[in-house]
Amino acid sequence: FLLSLKLENKTKEKLQKQICQVVLDHFEKQYTTELGDTWTSVRDVLMHPLCWQYAVLLNKFSQSAALENTLRVKGYHLAFQGPLPYLPAALECYISRTPGRFPAQKHRAGKLKEYYLLNAASLLPVLALEVKDGEDVLDLCAAPGGKSVAILQCAYPGNFHCNEYDGLRSRWLKQTIESFIPDPLINLIKISKLDGRQIGDLQPELYDKVLVDAPCSNDRSWLFSSDIQQATLRLIQRKELSSLQFQLLRSAIKALRPGGSLVYSTCTLSKAENSDVINLILNSCSNVMPADMKEMAKAVSQEFTFLSGTQQHELLVLPEKGRAWGPMYVAKLKKI
Repeated sequence: FLLSLKLENKTKEKLQKQICQVVLDHFEKQYTTELGDTWTSVRDVLMHPLCWQYAVLLNKFSQSAALENTLRVKGYHLAFQGPLPYLPAALECYISRTPGRFPAQKHRAGKLKEYYLLNAASLLPVLALEVKDGEDVLDLCAAPGGKSVAILQCAYPGNFHCNEYDGLRSRWLKQTIESFIPDPLINLIKISKLDGRQIGDLQPELYDKVLVDAPCSNDRSWLFSSDIQQATLRLIQRKELSSLQFQLLRSAIKALRPGGSLVYSTCTLSKAENSDVINLILNSCSNVMPADMKEMAKAVSQEFTFLSGTQQHELLVLPEKGRAWGPMYVAKLKKI
């Protein structure tokens, strides 16, 4: 018992030491202004990884009854039990109220993994996209691949294009797909390394659904930057991210067929990268309109805490103790 207590204290010390003061100071200033008192409780969760939670997304292509039993014994239960507008039976995600992480599975060539560990809030963009069998789907910024895997748990797209511009992340995406998706289906997936800002011009009106899980300032990981120089540089570059996100969205709209849907998501609380970008798109692109997500938000309100006062086409998941999911911003648009 004493040994485990010592180890736990060591872990706590280690995690406390890793917090990057430069980033925390920046967040304090920005988020106190943007979120007010809400920021205090969100900050407490973000600063204490020991209270973080991880969901277990089952892989329907490698099912295991033993795994489901183990999860239930460990106190996990199925997420998304509410009356969601879109919830395919094959999408099974287990969550637990208590913090902690189920052991990860190693990548083994030729052997499919049984589950994917993720932040449960990152499934909300997939549920908002509402992919149906036979639809042509583009995942514009697909690495590391969790949302691509989740889409394939929901439906069998006609054409599925997973794109990742960054070379290293593209290899990571490829490995994720190989770890979760069986061979016959992999052959139907196109993996590319194109500049997402150009896809709309290269492939105009080719897709029914487009997911833009945009590069963003990842609040969770940035807070624990071990390199202060890198953290400072990131904070300087942060100002340019909204411009990139806007360009990616404009490209995604071009790639979308009229009548098609687009979902935009980030894992930051930053207004500049979230609602500001969406408002700019709505004000500058006359061929898109907001799509209502309030019904979906209401159905998952048992599992997630949302920022109040957002518009009907957007939601922002706020981490809180016992429901330490997010940050995750999701917005949905429809092409006219």
